[in-house]
Amino acid sequence: MNIIKVKDLVFLYRKKDENGNITQEIRAVDGVDMEVEKGSFIAILGHNGSGKSSLAKHINGILFPTEGHVKVNEMDTRDESKIWHIRQIAGMVFQNPDNQIIGSIVEEDVAFGPENLGVPTDEIWERVDRCLKAVNMEAFRESSPNKLSGGQKQRVAIAGIMAMEPECIVLDEPTAMLDPRGRQDVIDTIHELNEKKGITILLITHNMDEVIGADKVFVMDQGKVVMSGKPREIFTRVEEIKSYGLEIPHATELAYRLRQKGVNLPKDILTREELVEAICQLN
Repeated sequence: MNIIKVKDLVFLYRKKDENGNITQEIRAVDGVDMEVEKGSFIAILGHNGSGKSSLAKHINGILFPTEGHVKVNEMDTRDESKIWHIRQIAGMVFQNPDNQIIGSIVEEDVAFGPENLGVPTDEIWERVDRCLKAVNMEAFRESSPNKLSGGQKQRVAIAGIMAMEPECIVLDEPTAMLDPRGRQDVIDTIHELNEKKGITILLITHNMDEVIGADKVFVMDQGKVVMSGKPREIFTRVEEIKSYGLEIPHATELAYRLRQKGVNLPKDILTREELVEAICQLN
């Protein structure tokens, strides 16, 4: 069952002069088709300006199609009467958690979303307890968000979305501002939510190592989907990936360079463990 369907999506950013006349149109999303199965982990890759963030904002109804349509659980995002329900189904986590956290202490911030949905008080605090535990932040529930690290803040932001009980979470470059430890913490949390809670994940990123465990990868360039497939399928096409201004996972890159030097290694290596095993099996 598909939770998200994108068909012939076009989005134009229009620049206007002081008189309201259109002076420039930028085709940020250009004819995108995409289907996302419920419970899956989807990664959308692309360099800055490729259109991936603009696409993500359509799923949550932050942006609306210029042409085509986006449906979430068969509800069209262009239908104003459905937009509130769509946003309950598809929660969004942004790049900078400081733009999303509004509570003076962690537990209040996580409670904010369900409170605005009219959830009864007892259930709100049950959700707060459950969601903070899910992201390993229960020990910080009475802390000020200002005293947390970047990775911890991002996990609080994820808990706040979880407390609204969405079926899908869209994460727009959630690790871009984090150090390596914080980045890994957030990615581990996302995978756990997908695997243990069955939450559909759409991860928008340009970090190749973050998408190795995805069910499917879409690569965007100039507003179009130019590649799609499983991570192992995508990353065997090294030259094509690089032609879109993207890197490949570190282990894949090293294996690629060794093959260029004549070392007989498989083309579909993704992880350090696979690379080590392949090297150890060389005669």
